[in-house]
Amino acid sequence: MEPILFSTETSIHHKQTHTMNRRSFIRQTAKGSLAATALAGFHIGAPRAIGQSSNRIKVGVMGLGRGMAHVKAALAIPNVELAYVCDVDQQRTEKAIAAAEDQPTKPRGVSDFRRMLDDKELDAVMIATCNHWHAPATILACSAGKHVYVEKPGSHNPQEGLWMVQAARKHQRVVQMGNQRRTWPAIREAIARLHSGVIGETTFARCWYDNARGSIGVGQNVPTPPHLNYDLWQGPAPRRPYKDNLVHYNWHWHWHWGNGELGNNGIHALDLARWGLNVDYPKSVSYTGGRYHYQDDQETPDTAVAIYDFGQKGASWDGSSCHPRREEKNDFVRFYGSKGTLAINGTGYEVFDLDGSSLESHRGEGGDKGHMADFFDCVRSGKRPNSEIEMGQISTLLCHLGNVAYRTGKTLHFDPDSRQIIGMPEAQGFWERSYEPGWRPVV
Repeated sequence: MEPILFSTETSIHHKQTHTMNRRSFIRQTAKGSLAATALAGFHIGAPRAIGQSSNRIKVGVMGLGRGMAHVKAALAIPNVELAYVCDVDQQRTEKAIAAAEDQPTKPRGVSDFRRMLDDKELDAVMIATCNHWHAPATILACSAGKHVYVEKPGSHNPQEGLWMVQAARKHQRVVQMGNQRRTWPAIREAIARLHSGVIGETTFARCWYDNARGSIGVGQNVPTPPHLNYDLWQGPAPRRPYKDNLVHYNWHWHWHWGNGELGNNGIHALDLARWGLNVDYPKSVSYTGGRYHYQDDQETPDTAVAIYDFGQKGASWDGSSCHPRREEKNDFVRFYGSKGTLAINGTGYEVFDLDGSSLESHRGEGGDKGHMADFFDCVRSGKRPNSEIEMGQISTLLCHLGNVAYRTGKTLHFDPDSRQIIGMPEAQGFWERSYEPGWRPVV
């Protein structure tokens, strides 16, 4: 089976040659000009009848840590029924069921999400698991005829990203990735104004992330807690002994299950950088740093800088997980153009001239609900969601390539046409992972 290649987005964002002031911009967007960000001709075909006359969507949520936000959204969005809640931790499942006590129909709690897929009345699944589960669960769900909302980064490795897109196309399913800023109104406005030339020709984007994470310690092999199905938690990943500093969060910092901070938080900023620069695939990638702050089980860097060269444009991501750098007041993403800069922070943006004077700033709504509502709307209509999986996985590939550069200790050279790493046989070993027998995804 030959995997499909990520397609470019050059047809998504048409660079405009004129400058648009904000008043005329808002007037145009009110008429639906942001619909221009949709892929031409994208449609999954007539969606399966949902809830008959009520158009009600039945959804199941998998992974009830981050997934509690999904539960809350499903309970708050009109014409959505929370039919299933799923987690390998029974305590989490019980908490989610309790949160839905006001829903007329009590959701069913399951530990194995494949039981949800057996229900022919279930329309969609929302996946908020560990990264190593994202792609296999998405592919299985698409194969079962379910639409999918999957959290970022959406895949554990580059090959899984290809398979996810292939599964969505083969089964004609709506698949949305959880990079919510693609839906936030002021952020969409900011990107459209970048493309309209508000700061002239935009050539570079810098991204920052900082936090004050503590040490994860040195884990001890201990018996698995009785409320946790650790075998099912590992799922597609080859088996490793349970240790007491892994579940439910520190798996992020182990290559076997996670993608480090670049895949955890870098994806949000790099997605905006790529979107604003109107680029797809880099020509070269470097990612240097280390685990500097603690000597513990963490394998991924706590301090590192990734650099992406797209030819005529570039981007960087500067991550500091264990030192907050609060006094620096770094932006989330800052774009540099021939006429000034545009900074994105929180739910809004600010425009500066070349002298650094603020020209305007705007804020809007944020959160999860709008992005999830967009997913459900697209399930009903068959239209393309704001962060359709192919768009999301092109951005996630930036994180994967950065991690490969870090793990090989070399700058990667990437061919945007063939979508292949050039001249580095050792890097190919990170393109795909090994799976527990019986778990390799099949599209």
